Amino acid sequence: MTHAPGPPGPPGKRAAVLGSPIRHSLSPVLHAAAYDALGLDWIYDAHEVAEDGLAAFLARLGGDLPGDWCGLSLTMPLKRAAIPLCADLDEVATVTNAANTLTFSGGAVHGANTDVPGMVNALAAAGVTEVGTATVLGGGATAAAAVAALAQICTGPAEVFVRTPERAAELRPVAEHYGLELRVRAWGDAGRSGGALAAPLVIATTPKGTTDHLAAAVPAAPGVLFDVLYDPWPTPLAAAWTGAVLGGLDLLVHQAVLQVELMTRQNVDRPAVVTAMLAAGLAELGRR
Repeated sequence: MTHAPGPPGPPGKRAAVLGSPIRHSLSPVLHAAAYDALGLDWIYDAHEVAEDGLAAFLARLGGDLPGDWCGLSLTMPLKRAAIPLCADLDEVATVTNAANTLTFSGGAVHGANTDVPGMVNALAAAGVTEVGTATVLGGGATAAAAVAALAQICTGPAEVFVRTPERAAELRPVAEHYGLELRVRAWGDAGRSGGALAAPLVIATTPKGTTDHLAAAVPAAPGVLFDVLYDPWPTPLAAAWTGAVLGGLDLLVHQAVLQVELMTRQNVDRPAVVTAMLAAGLAELGRR
């Protein structure tokens, strides 16, 4: 389902980010900055919700949705747990089997995935609109988003480095749907000379610490690194990278501005809102 932006929402609406752990989420800071830039008197907070608690949380919102609620942002481990709870999904959420955004209308829950267009937009903002090949480090929901994003900008094959074949099996349907040639490689090969890190674009989607050992394998003239982590920052891999680097804050901001559009049903001034979010995010990370 496509959620077309419409008239601005009324003041006093609510939104939140759910996940576990959620304590260090930057989303409340980013969305508050967006609301301030848009002149909206909205509330956005964070709730600790485990995978088995998502259905109960939605039930507690009541049967009169949307009511005061305009939407929810989802982080791990809820992006896939949300799929069966949605009345409908946008194409990206359907293909990647991951929804990071829930909106409400008529008592129904609608799922969307802004990670993919957010990743594409973040890369475009850094001047990366086309690459011949690319590398994805890791599997999971964020890797699936990376594969879907690469299908829009990668003209040749993409290589994914995973620990188990099962992880790659989750990515293949995404690549096939979008027509991207995906080559699966063993995780142990990621640090080899001329391998994973030699691609013009490397997207690291793994948890904290997983790619630290690859810092010693960064080539002399690397391309672009997009490391989706933001805390701590820079990661050892990002610190060792001498080419262009995008971080998790870039992804968070560019996917969040799309969430704001879905939840407020406004066509916002994206550059202005992105600028406000980036400034707020950097300030918050500086305080931590």
